[in-house]
Amino acid sequence: MDVLELVNGNRVTKAIMMYGGVRRDIKEEHIPKIKEMLECYKQAFGKLAKLFLEDKTIKMRTREIGILPYEEAIKLATVGPTTRASGVKKDVRQDMPYFAYPDFEVKAITPDMLTGETIGDTYDRIIVRLLEVKQSIEIIEQALDEMPSGDILAEPKIIKVINQIKKAEGEAVARHEAPRGEVIHYVKLKPGFEYLYAWKVRAPTYINILSWRPMLLDMQIADIPIVAASIDPCMSCTNRVVIVRNNKEEILTADDLHRLSVKKTRRLLR
Repeated sequence: MDVLELVNGNRVTKAIMMYGGVRRDIKEEHIPKIKEMLECYKQAFGKLAKLFLEDKTIKMRTREIGILPYEEAIKLATVGPTTRASGVKKDVRQDMPYFAYPDFEVKAITPDMLTGETIGDTYDRIIVRLLEVKQSIEIIEQALDEMPSGDILAEPKIIKVINQIKKAEGEAVARHEAPRGEVIHYVKLKPGFEYLYAWKVRAPTYINILSWRPMLLDMQIADIPIVAASIDPCMSCTNRVVIVRNNKEEILTADDLHRLSVKKTRRLLR
């Protein structure tokens, strides 16, 4: 997070991408700090791999727990490490490479690369996430070595770009690979409309959360936290909740959830 702040000014929401380029350049004085960070993760990787992959207790607790078979992963359209841990070689950076990813030749990480087999359980999801730490280090190192010099924006006059957008119309869908998996963005523009006319996002948790059902069937109650956490869920990435009571479904929309949150906050303040 310190390196993110150094490079783009923000620690979490990076806000560095812009139309036709990036907001800030990576300078020569940044590179030593970035390499220092990478070295830290290289050293940590060995410790993490030994802790999570060689510890007998962790393996006993996660092996054959929360299995998501290959067929179910395909059927549910799961994404990211969740689907790759079930042997599905799916990664947007590999399948539809964008930005500089065509130069990096990113390959989808699956557990058989390490163990020679794929079960699709919680242990396999640990393997994939650990191997992706190593993969990320390699991508950053290659980016530093091969990063070209030159302008960081195709059009330096931002006001010109904004005026073009205001006159634009149409709609588009774009995909990219986030840490939890594929994110889909849909946008629509209308002439004369100053802002985006429509913008919809499908975050990976929204689709991955469906995998809990096959994962948790026949599991014990004590397995629920381990299995649920293994997909790295971001509950704020969902926009509705379905509550089942006495075989009847009740849907709470994003507006309902917001209203209930405000109601609870006011009650607590009293």
